[in-house]
Amino acid sequence: MPANDYSQPATWLCAPGHNAACDAALDTTVVAANGTLTIEKLAPAKAPAIDCFYVYPTVSRDPGLVATMDAEPEELAVVAQQFARFGQVCRQFAPIYRQFTLTALVARMSGKPMSADGIDPKIGYHDVVDAWTYYLAHYNNGRGVVLIGHSQGSGVLTELIKNEIDGKPVQHRLVSAILMGTRLQVPAGKDVGGDFASVPLCHSSNQLGCVIAYASFRATTPPAATSLFGKSGGPGLEAACVNPAALAGGSGAVHAYFAAHSGFVNAGAVTDWVKGKTIATPFVSVPGMLTASCEKNDVASYLAITVHGDPAAARTADIPGDVIVAGQVRADWGLHLIDASLFMGNLLAIVRDEAAAYGRAKR
Repeated sequence: MPANDYSQPATWLCAPGHNAACDAALDTTVVAANGTLTIEKLAPAKAPAIDCFYVYPTVSRDPGLVATMDAEPEELAVVAQQFARFGQVCRQFAPIYRQFTLTALVARMSGKPMSADGIDPKIGYHDVVDAWTYYLAHYNNGRGVVLIGHSQGSGVLTELIKNEIDGKPVQHRLVSAILMGTRLQVPAGKDVGGDFASVPLCHSSNQLGCVIAYASFRATTPPAATSLFGKSGGPGLEAACVNPAALAGGSGAVHAYFAAHSGFVNAGAVTDWVKGKTIATPFVSVPGMLTASCEKNDVASYLAITVHGDPAAARTADIPGDVIVAGQVRADWGLHLIDASLFMGNLLAIVRDEAAAYGRAKR
């Protein structure tokens, strides 16, 4: 397959002058514990000082092993859920890439993998490298940049950081990397090493050039032997867990933005966010309902999500996010589908602080 031409606007979901996917409707109904509703409107930054470069997760429902370069409804929906809000804090870039499809993932999980004959197994990675190279040459102009990915997107960005950023001059432009729903490897108890030679884990929102990585599970259903995330990649290594709700460690309040009516795949949608009332906005927030802390068990290190719901209250007592197949919750996936939604408010606050710190450092 020939390389993509990222000088063409149609190869981007979000870029200056071609930002339709990131201009999604993001109004949010904030549901208080007593059922009171308020509407929160988005206020995009007029002249953001830094950039954000996003690689989306496995969402394509194209019938083949590899996705086309068309912007389908699935790509648009996941951008709205995982990336569009970052327009409050940064200039946005999101390339389309030829990812391995959800169709291929389902086939592999069912024991009938699709043929990969004649297909470059790293085609999606090479696309993102080409987009990154074009971005650096034509858009960056020395600006700081936050890399943001989830699932397959996090895997692609991990390779990009290893090969194109770590230890190279461009590393000084890395404000941070946010790698969600992945198992970034670090030496046990250490902040740097493993997958990255010189990019450490984040411990403060004023720390620059660091990485936030995690995989979310319900505290009541921690990773087991069959779990897909949070496991060590070998002796002396562990999956990084950085808590966006408490970068310095411990437990913190989760500031989530959930899709009000459905998720980008199947996030066990909540239909009654508050008794007797209808949610008309595309997103909903439930302040005070969730906390998170990094935990370890004998198989994994993970971000444990505790739900403080009250069944007697007007507000829903639970959240969406479980992977559901044939009516059954697939606990081995944890809360993978909402890794980004859970911490969207926390991550926005972190990137806002990082942008200020980057500006001070440049001065």
